[in-house]
Parts: sequence; structure tokens; C-alpha cells
Amino acid sequence: MHVTMVKKRLASGQPCEKCVQAEELLKRRGLWDRIDQVLWADENDASSPGMKLAAEKGVTLAPFFVVKDDSGEQVYTSALGFIKERLAAPAVAGAEVGGALDERAAAALTAELAGKSPAEVVKRILSQYGAGAAISFSGAEDVMLIDLAAKSGQPFSVFSLDTGRLHAETYRFIERVRKHYGIEISLTAPDVVPVEDLVRRKGLFSFYDDGHSECCGIRKVAPLRRILTRYTAWITGQRRDQSPTRADVPLAQLDTNLGASGRLLKVNPLAEQSLAEVWTYLRDEQVPYNPLHDQGFVSIGCEPCTRPPRPGEHERAGRWWWEDSTKRECGLHLPKS
Repeated sequence: MHVTMVKKRLASGQPCEKCVQAEELLKRRGLWDRIDQVLWADENDASSPGMKLAAEKGVTLAPFFVVKDDSGEQVYTSALGFIKERLAAPAVAGAEVGGALDERAAAALTAELAGKSPAEVVKRILSQYGAGAAISFSGAEDVMLIDLAAKSGQPFSVFSLDTGRLHAETYRFIERVRKHYGIEISLTAPDVVPVEDLVRRKGLFSFYDDGHSECCGIRKVAPLRRILTRYTAWITGQRRDQSPTRADVPLAQLDTNLGASGRLLKVNPLAEQSLAEVWTYLRDEQVPYNPLHDQGFVSIGCEPCTRPPRPGEHERAGRWWWEDSTKRECGLHLPKS
């Protein structure tokens, strides 16, 4: 396959903004080396190579891509469309680690990954599972994983749980990440009937009185189990120092939720990372983050159940703050009962 990218140079001599954005997107996704040739369409010169090719193909938009392979030639006027159709590799169907996916295989993978950086762990998993591996996206750790996945040059999937109770800033953050990396983010929502039944019986804020497990079970856990049936591997942003309930998080494990083949590999590339290391990466790499962090929020969940931690409190102290600290898990990372 041979790919020619045509970029426009404006009359001012500057490249068009969309052309710059397209190039940056390809570089963030580790795909820039897939462009074989770059031609400039100079607004001041109708005979420039890019202008001549645009006239030949009947294209008036920039940038555009001309792809030639054994099946012929195709023109793309959308960078996202070009990436999705021509550069995204298929998922690795039914991929398994070292044969049968069992506790022994997961332990062997953990041993293999020991001492590797988060970037190496992510690339290792994606090189085997491709888009069959999904990053669950909500917070700072997760967008670090998306950035690592994009830079790996490997295909991957991303999903997010839309509980219907997220902060407005979080919804805008999800959209910003989608555009920044040129990726699809599968938003999965809870089933309407159980939500309506809970609200009818107990109102909108019953969790303040009898705990968050019922609401989270309906709005988060059930949708998670449903979406995980699409994948064979699940990549999370869990860290061991996040809370007492995550102190023993391994690099790789079997998950008891149902995956594509009834067994799901769960990978935690950031298990050994600290919060400070995560934020150093985000700042150094200029990774987008939820603006709520600038308001003091650290761990961000649903709007009614999240507040900024107070001075001296642990980072997850702002999640379900009215409950005992040993119960501050929504159920996404607990075994299925």
C-alpha cells in the first residue's frame, strides 16, 4: 500500500490548521511512518504538486489522502476515516495467553511483564490482542493508557461507562479525548428499566441512606459485564497505592466477568505506578485531562458521589465519602457473585 498525503499551504505561507491537526493525530497514533509521500497544495501556485493532484482527483478539501494498493486507488478526505478503514488492524479473535487462558497462564504473563514499563506492558498486550483488548476509560490513569496505546502503533479499543450521573466536565472530557486521539469510545449506558425501578422505589439519592452498591450495580457493574462480552482482554488503570482494597493488584489476572470466550484477561499496566508518576507523565506528554482535577478532584466518579479529598485525606477519600473506607469500590473490580 502506498499513501500520499496532500497538505495545503495558505496564501500567507502557513499550513492549514486541519492539515497540522491531521499530522499531529497520525503522530500521536504512531502512524506517521505509514505516510509514504507528502505533497503541498500551495494556494499561490496552481502548478504545485498538491494542487495538481487535487484537480486531478476533483478534491477541494485539505488534507486528503490517496491510497494505492493491489485493488486500485482510493481517496480519503477525512483523516479519521483514512485511519479507521486503512490503518486499523482487526482484532485478534479468540487470542489466548500461552494456550488455555487460566490462572497458570495469567501468572506466567505476570512473570513475563515483571519489571517492564507501562508502555512495554501496553504494547505487549496490544501486539497479541489488538482491538480485542479494551481500555476502560474514565480518569487520569486511563487517559495515560490511551496515550500509551496510541503511541504503540497497535490497534486497540476504548469504552466508557455512561452512568447518567457524570459531571458535565467529564462528558466534555470524553469528547475531547475522542477527538484528540481520533479514536472511537464506546459509551455504554445502564438498562432503563432497572434504573427507573430504583428511582421509583427509593428516589434519586438512596445511596446516601443505604449505601452505593445497589445504584452502582445497576449503573456501572451490569453495563460493564455486558460490554466486556465484546473483548478478550481488559486494560485498567488500577494502581496498588490507590486504596487499601487495591494493595495487591497484579499486573495480569483472570477476571470473573464474562469476556468474549467466557474468560477475560485483565491487565493493570499501572499497578506499580504512583499518582505522582501518572501526573508527571500526563504533564510531560501534554496529555488531556479532566478539568475537575484543577478544582481539587483526584479520583472522579459520578457527580453526587464525588468530592475533592480534604487536606491529608487519601486520593479516593472523596469517593462515597459518607461510607467506611473499606467499602469504597463500586464493584467493577470485585469478583462476580
